Amino acid sequence: MGFREQEGFIGEHDRRVGTPIPDHISARWKDLPTLMQGLLETSQKLEKDVSFDAVLAAAVVAFGFVFIHPFVDGNGRIHRYLIHHVLAAKGYVAKGLIFPVSAIILEHIETYRQVLEAFSKPRLDGIEWKPTVDHNVEVLNETVDLYRYFDATQTAEFLYECVKQTAQQTIPEEVAYLQQYDQLKSYLDDAFEMPDDLVALLVRFLEQGNGKLSERAKAKEFKALTASEVGAIEQVFQEIFLRN
Repeated sequence: MGFREQEGFIGEHDRRVGTPIPDHISARWKDLPTLMQGLLETSQKLEKDVSFDAVLAAAVVAFGFVFIHPFVDGNGRIHRYLIHHVLAAKGYVAKGLIFPVSAIILEHIETYRQVLEAFSKPRLDGIEWKPTVDHNVEVLNETVDLYRYFDATQTAEFLYECVKQTAQQTIPEEVAYLQQYDQLKSYLDDAFEMPDDLVALLVRFLEQGNGKLSERAKAKEFKALTASEVGAIEQVFQEIFLRN
């Protein structure tokens, strides 16, 4: 669909008359080609500059994008994708490695919202606007520089914290879990020749039951197992997942 061809804002409407109550007013749609071209050129320069920190580059490009808000929909998802893209382009993340920093961002959604508002709210004072008949906003003054230049300190600090948690906590925990899962799966393969989908279902039930299989699961999904077999599986699960 390309860039939006109307003004945009994030916020609510007065429930009685529909007047916009903006928390963020996006860049004017007529300024989008200029702003996006500048952002693309900035991204290319930062990706090529080996001396420029990868996380800082990701913060500048990704948050610069979402502040401009060039599309009618999907800006937040593309914004989080750009974080991954820049980190990979800068060689911070190895090719083929899943680096779930965007999931960590969404875990800290309230702080994320505060970071976005730290950009948006002060700029509302510099934007002259009026409501339109279709309950949108019409920007009345020149605002391009509000989006072209911004202090990225708070966005970079937030992204650094998310990257730190991803690298030092989330990935090690995920690796440890996969090793435990593979250990249990190896036991189940050897003892029961259980198919992969059934192994996954069994692990979910055991996790939900803190190492114990529910009476419903024993009577339904795993009714083929004897009581002694269930006891043996529960013991192995607890030794692998709960006692390490």
